[in-house]
Amino acid sequence: MTSHDEHGRPSQPPPHALAAVMLLEEIRAGLDGVTLPLALPDADQARRDASAARAQLDDYILPRYRSLDAPLLAVVGGSTGAGKSTLVNGLVGHPVTRAGAIRPTTRQPILLHNPAEAAWFEGQRVLPGLARIRGMLAAGPPPAGPPGEQSGAADSLLLVADPAVPAGIALLDAPDVDSISDRNRLLAGQLLAAADLWIFVTTANRYADAVPWTLLLDAASRDITVAVVLDRVPQGAEAEVSQDLRRLLDREGLAGSRLFIIAETVLAAHGMLPAGAVDELREWLASLASDAAGRADVARRTLNGAVRALAQRITDLAGSVREQERAAARLEADAVAAYGDAAARILDATRDGALLRGEVLARWQDFVGTGEFFRTLEQNVGRFRDRLGAFFRGEPAPAVRVEAAIETGLQAVIVDEAANAAEDTDGRWRSDPAGRQLLGPDDLSGTEPGFADRAAAEIRAWQEALMELIRTEGQGKRTQARWLSFGINGLGAALMIVMFSMTAGLTGLEIGVAGGTAVVGQRLLEAVFGEDAVRRMADQARKDLATRCEGLLKDEQQKFLQRLPAVNPALAQALAAQAGELARLAERA
Repeated sequence: MTSHDEHGRPSQPPPHALAAVMLLEEIRAGLDGVTLPLALPDADQARRDASAARAQLDDYILPRYRSLDAPLLAVVGGSTGAGKSTLVNGLVGHPVTRAGAIRPTTRQPILLHNPAEAAWFEGQRVLPGLARIRGMLAAGPPPAGPPGEQSGAADSLLLVADPAVPAGIALLDAPDVDSISDRNRLLAGQLLAAADLWIFVTTANRYADAVPWTLLLDAASRDITVAVVLDRVPQGAEAEVSQDLRRLLDREGLAGSRLFIIAETVLAAHGMLPAGAVDELREWLASLASDAAGRADVARRTLNGAVRALAQRITDLAGSVREQERAAARLEADAVAAYGDAAARILDATRDGALLRGEVLARWQDFVGTGEFFRTLEQNVGRFRDRLGAFFRGEPAPAVRVEAAIETGLQAVIVDEAANAAEDTDGRWRSDPAGRQLLGPDDLSGTEPGFADRAAAEIRAWQEALMELIRTEGQGKRTQARWLSFGINGLGAALMIVMFSMTAGLTGLEIGVAGGTAVVGQRLLEAVFGEDAVRRMADQARKDLATRCEGLLKDEQQKFLQRLPAVNPALAQALAAQAGELARLAERA
């Protein structure tokens, strides 16, 4: 037996339910981390499902597991004008809720309970999102006011203690499931999801309407106990109409539902049904309320169905989270690929001779002199080393101009390819609904402000590192005098020219570029450092430039990647595992 507190409520769930509560609380906490931010085709429905799962846990599953022997909550629901409020008034024998011609009638849910069981409902045990308002015991006509108005608001629950409600069960008069008010429709769905038992009210001329059947099919899928009240049945049509409705119920998986018929009749004073009109339903509810085993069976059946439905909902949610992960990964891959391709094109431009044309070529030729100089140097580098060294030492400015021309040319290539990558990424993202949502009205198809300056600064840093490389390589006593005679800037310019003329890495020198321009630098460097050292320095300089360009582009691609939502790769797996535990929990119960 479960221990009870001074109000007749269980102080804690029994051991078998305690483990279930811990699992359910873990799942409830995890659902707060499910955001589904990307605009995928199923995202809106998945967000609604996640919200519904949270509400189902808060409003019904957790409260019921924590209080397995709490009174049953029977929610009276149905379509506009079906007679829900009139039925509730008839069940307690006096007006407690307003019935009227102006719709929507029920604007605030009213929960009627036995006075001895007030403690079960005064706290936030069920429907914790609704504030509690204590109502007075109704003993006369409904309160004054415009037809269809109730005191309070739709975000509160009016509690009315009435001895006419048998202990063991409570009645909740819900808004119309097809109300013209969005808030009322949502509230009706919320209340029905919190019910142990549905009393579904429809009429002889509306029992086949689509909206009520959508909810009834949901009830069938969750194995909820449903009592259907067929109201306003014309005299003589009871058999025909009830038979047709029973056929529909059987076909849709609700064969076990109780069906109660209320004949069309003239209402008595204060809109009350004639005495005896709802005796059969009242007696059924009283019998259920007095039968502890029967109540437990109803609660267990509804609870298990809710848990099974939750398991499926969590499974679907795990699939939606995986789709979000895949979409985010796809968008990230698009950006990374676009900027990776840009980095590759920049490196291609540094080794195919493209940068040895135009201004760079002109400044290099100014630096090394005339065609006659080329021929003489090519014939005997050693004989003219002193003359070349004096040339370098006397006029350092041409070497600096070569560096400046290389900086300008390389900067133009980097900025152009970064802009191409941005345009490519922007285009790819805009062709995807999720990417289009992330970009919104922002145009990211160009480079970020200041990118050209950052590129120029990175090129200068690369050139300085290249000069340091030459200093380090020339530290040996045998070569120190040679590289000092040619000058750091001159050797650096020569190394950049050699590097930019290489194709297929360091295996082939493009002899024909600019009439053998690169040959001059190649011979000069080899005369100072040796062939192997030149290849090693060119390789290192190229790798350093590649790293710096990739860094620039990775920083630039962040304007896209920073818009991607944070993804928890373990979330989908965790949800799937929890769905499996829920399914096993429903099987064990």
